[in-house]
Amino acid sequence: MRIVLAGVTRRDTRADHTRTELAQQTRIGEALVRGLVRAQLTLALRMSLLVLIGLGGLPWLFAIAPPVGRVTVLGVNLPWLLLGVVSFPFLIAVGWAYVWLAERNEQDFVDLVQRPER
Repeated sequence: MRIVLAGVTRRDTRADHTRTELAQQTRIGEALVRGLVRAQLTLALRMSLLVLIGLGGLPWLFAIAPPVGRVTVLGVNLPWLLLGVVSFPFLIAVGWAYVWLAERNEQDFVDLVQRPER
């Protein structure tokens, strides 16, 4: 016995079409991936700039304003305190923010790819 479902056809939704574009590496799929890579690169450069200004600016501050470099807090010179102690929580916070924002970029990409046709 053979069962035939004549009226049933699978509709190709926009999400399926977009996934096909990505899998087949067409121009549209490449453009989508390039957009994701560009967003991740922009984020990485922004975070690098933040670290460069945050940590690289401290020696400039102490060179431009020597009295700031001579300040002591709890018997420790401020430059040592900032560069030796405060820099680690700063780097951890920047790293956490980078991972969170990078994952958000990736989730936005997945949402774009899986968005159903309206």
